Amino acid sequence: MVGELAIGVDVGGTNIRIALGDKEGRVLARLSEETEKTKGPEGVGSQIINMVRSIKTREARARRIKGIGIGSAGPLDIRKGGLMKPTNIPFNFVPLVEPLENAFRLPTYLLNDCAAAVVGERIFGAGKDHENLVYITLSTGIGGGIYVNGHLLVGKDGNAHEVGHFTIDYEGRLLCGCGKRGHWEAYCSGNGIPNYVRLILGQKQPEELMGSLLVKDTGASSAQVTAKTLFDAAKAGDRLSREIVEKIGELNAVGFACVIDAYDPSLITVGGAIALKNRDVVIKPIRARVGDHARNRVPEIEITPLGDDAVLYGALASVFYPDQ
Repeated sequence: MVGELAIGVDVGGTNIRIALGDKEGRVLARLSEETEKTKGPEGVGSQIINMVRSIKTREARARRIKGIGIGSAGPLDIRKGGLMKPTNIPFNFVPLVEPLENAFRLPTYLLNDCAAAVVGERIFGAGKDHENLVYITLSTGIGGGIYVNGHLLVGKDGNAHEVGHFTIDYEGRLLCGCGKRGHWEAYCSGNGIPNYVRLILGQKQPEELMGSLLVKDTGASSAQVTAKTLFDAAKAGDRLSREIVEKIGELNAVGFACVIDAYDPSLITVGGAIALKNRDVVIKPIRARVGDHARNRVPEIEITPLGDDAVLYGALASVFYPDQ
C-alpha cells in the first residue's frame, strides 16, 4: 500500500529511541527518552507504548501504520517476546512484544539490536549487494549481526550473534559483565576499556607513567579512566595512550578475525559510539592486523554509513521486509 509507515524502536539500557519511517528508509519523525527502570519490568513496555502513541498522534495522521519493529539489547527470549535478564536493565524478564501488540493490534517484530542493525545495513546501508554480511558494534558492549548466504542468523533464543563473548584472552585476566572471563567485551568495549587500561597501568613502572597525559587527567588507576579519556589522550599524541590504543587494536583484530573465520563475510560494517567517535584510531589497527589472525580471506571492513541509526533502520526494515 502506498504511503504505509512503520514504527522502529531501539531499546537500550540507557535510552529508548523511536522512529517513524517508510519503506524507502525515510525517517519522518523520532523521539528519544531515558529508559524507565523505576516502574518494574512492565514499565519499559509502557514507556514504549506512550512514546509510540505520541509519535503516531503528531506525525502519522491518516497514513496506515504497517507494524512495529524492535531492536533491543539482549539477551532475548524471542519465544516469550522479551528480554531475559538483560545486562543493563535490572529485571529478570522484560516483556516487549505482547504489550505492544495488545496496545496497537499491530504485528510486532523483535530482534537483537545488532541483528536489527545488520538488517538495516542490508536493506538501507552498505550491505545491499552482499549475501554474506556482518555488522559489529563497538560501544558500551560488543555485539554482532550476521547474514550467511542471504540468511539472517537468529538462533534458538534470538542470540546467535553474541560475538562480544568470544574468548580472546585464554588467561582470563579480566571479568566480563556477563560473569565469564577473557571475553572480547571485557577488554575492548566501553565498559571494558577502563578495566583494561587499569590492568596495563598496574603493570607499568612509575617512571613509565611520568609525563603521560592520561595519567595526568585521570590519576592513573582512578575511577576517572574512561574510553573517552583514553582515546582523547591518544588523539592528542600521548605516547602511553597510543600504546594502549594499539593494544586494544590488536585485541579487536583478534575478535574480528574470529568473526571472519566463523562467518566468512564479504563485508563487515562497524558501528557503535567507540568506533563512530574514534574512526581512524579504531579501524586502522584492525585493518592492519586482522590478516595476522584470520584464516579466511579478509573482507572489506568499513564504518557503517547508517551511523547511530543502524538499529532504528533495521527495526523499520523488519516490518517492511520480515523475511529478510
